[in-house]
Amino acid sequence: MDLAGVDARAPRVCFLATACGDSSAVIRDFYDMAHETGFHGTHLQLFTMPNVDDMREHLLTQDVIWVWGGSVAGLLAMWELHGVGDLMREAWEAGVVLTGVSAGSICWHVGGTTDSFGPELRPISNGLGLVPFSNGVHYDSEEQRRPLFQSLVASGQLPAGYATDDGVGVLYRGTEFAEALTEKQGRAAYLVERGADGAAVETRLETRLLR
Repeated sequence: MDLAGVDARAPRVCFLATACGDSSAVIRDFYDMAHETGFHGTHLQLFTMPNVDDMREHLLTQDVIWVWGGSVAGLLAMWELHGVGDLMREAWEAGVVLTGVSAGSICWHVGGTTDSFGPELRPISNGLGLVPFSNGVHYDSEEQRRPLFQSLVASGQLPAGYATDDGVGVLYRGTEFAEALTEKQGRAAYLVERGADGAAVETRLETRLLR
């Protein structure tokens, strides 16, 4: 909300739960939170059909677009089918703040690791690529995430990228990394790059605690 820079009115926040099949319970929880927090909430759903007549107008009039987690492969497929990816790029270029968690974080990047296809994690590399990095989510809470993300970067299957423990986010301004932030003390973000010897190099980043 701070990044949107809105004064004198409630920020407009559009919620997308595409990655969890537009779960009615998740969408309901979003509106409850919007009411409690005091921002103007809307949502865009694609199942079983879009709930707005003009998706472009709807997305470009938002201050913040917030994307929920679930299947990033399913999210990207549905967005491609409905042209949402192109609209997200247009919204981003117009200055709308784009954010999200898990699948809703990976989607803005080139790719990352996903359990969209089953319990054995696999790479995904058809993200929107608004920023030219890969993204490693759930870095501290799911044991397959860290080694797979490092191996994908080391092999060149994914570009260098930023990984986050649960409760941590990375902020970009344009296509440049700005800072890492955490809502939980002691959690971290990491830059993972391919070293000169072809091995992954992980650098722990300082995080700013949100209060």
